[in-house]
Amino acid sequence: MRPASPLQHIFMKYSFIIPVFNRPDEVDELLESLTRQTLRDFEVVVVEDGSDVPCRDVVERYADRLQVHYYDKPNSGPGQTRNYGVERAKGDYVLILDSDVVLPEGYLQAVDHELAATPCDAFGGPDRAHASFSKMQKAINYAMTSFFTTGGIRGGKKKMDKFYPRSFNMGVRRAVYHELGGFSAMRFGEDIDFSTRLIRSGHVSRLFQSAWVWHKRRTDLRKFFKQVHNSGIARIHLTKRHPGTLKAVHMLPAVFTLGCALLVVLAVAAALLGCPHWWALLLPFVLFALIIGVDATRSERSVGVGWRAVAAAYVQLTGYGSGFLRAWWTRCVLRRGEFEAFKENFYK
Repeated sequence: MRPASPLQHIFMKYSFIIPVFNRPDEVDELLESLTRQTLRDFEVVVVEDGSDVPCRDVVERYADRLQVHYYDKPNSGPGQTRNYGVERAKGDYVLILDSDVVLPEGYLQAVDHELAATPCDAFGGPDRAHASFSKMQKAINYAMTSFFTTGGIRGGKKKMDKFYPRSFNMGVRRAVYHELGGFSAMRFGEDIDFSTRLIRSGHVSRLFQSAWVWHKRRTDLRKFFKQVHNSGIARIHLTKRHPGTLKAVHMLPAVFTLGCALLVVLAVAAALLGCPHWWALLLPFVLFALIIGVDATRSERSVGVGWRAVAAAYVQLTGYGSGFLRAWWTRCVLRRGEFEAFKENFYK
């Protein structure tokens, strides 16, 4: 990697921290987008989390265009890998990104402008779908950001309460990061755990609407279900760690999931009993599908994305809701410890 001068080490303002597990192609796209940033006062710290398919060769190709540092360590999960990177960072602010994001060329300039206008200790930005994303990626992005699927709780909209940055697009003053001890050992929900500790300790966190990223998320519904199911489980873990943080909006997917299950049971029972209008019990499914399909088609200007968004929305809500209910039963009723439904590394 290209060495930096001592002055750069002293006066570095921003450090990008990128944990990666078996994603060399995505790292290539992310680093390429970093070469196009209009503001250049930054370094890049790439940390390989025990990958079977490393990205060292990819990173080395950018050594003449970026001040980039590459580290390889045994697998320990995303949170601990970010901590490893921050320990080696030089910037006043650490900018934490997932490996599956791509930055518009004005991203860092937007961050710098926001910090100059209203300084804060931590911040985050929303995400969008790039034109090159597949129809399924766009549909999943819609499901994760739409008002109709509680997407507003993930940082895409203005908040009614304090803003909790997410790890796909998060910035923190490095001194504050160290003060809080970095990320916990949680593999899911570790970013909200960090943000909660940050806000409860009195630090200021803001949403930077102009500092958005393109975020690929999962590429198919099976992987998407695993992700959101574990996120639902993590919400109960977070409630146990931080009493009082559970809000009504966090329970909506669980209510949706229970409602869907109840309607299906009632419809089957009515059909078996010979009720002539049993099918009317399924109309709420049709209505919700129409709302999602029409809105996604309109917003993405694609019928293909629209009908895929219907499936993605049901997976997002029932996946999160079932994970939430599962963890509630295990943690709150049976009083057992923290667990994950899917043990595979998050980055697979």
